[in-house]
Amino acid sequence: MTVDAMPSAVLVELVNGWGSVPREARAVDYPGEGYPPIAGIALPAGPELTDRALTLAADRLHPVFATVGAAGQARLVNELLVETGVRPLLSVMGDHTHANWAVGDGADAVLAAAAVALRRHLADHGSQRLGVCTGRRCADVYIDASPAGRRRFCSVTCQNRARVATFRSRRASAQP
Repeated sequence: MTVDAMPSAVLVELVNGWGSVPREARAVDYPGEGYPPIAGIALPAGPELTDRALTLAADRLHPVFATVGAAGQARLVNELLVETGVRPLLSVMGDHTHANWAVGDGADAVLAAAAVALRRHLADHGSQRLGVCTGRRCADVYIDASPAGRRRFCSVTCQNRARVATFRSRRASAQP
């Protein structure tokens, strides 16, 4: 079975929407609020594409974002690539040659597509562009595409919550 690198937005949505750590962190602060299932987004089809399989894949991917440093992230991504058995493949359609990735087991397609995307991202941008939100009670991941590369929050909502909390804390400490 061939797979393509998962788009970055889908990768982030998979980890944040299906991962145990982000869901547990969200439930503490925002009960009843959650991510909708990944709808309208092309995930690699496989015989085992169940809720449990998506959660297991997301839980395997979250540590890549949470690990600080290129060596640790590279080690985790390499483990995922080996585990899924992903390998480079060339295919020919008419007169065009295409570079693809192949996995032996369709059940590994989602994890393999995510691992290939992380491999490409780390090779192109380094480890500073992957992270976990620093917002209070948030464990969502992000891929930093900003020009400055200094992102710390998963969303503007988390950033605003942190700013408001800092403002209120300063204001409370300044009042007699």
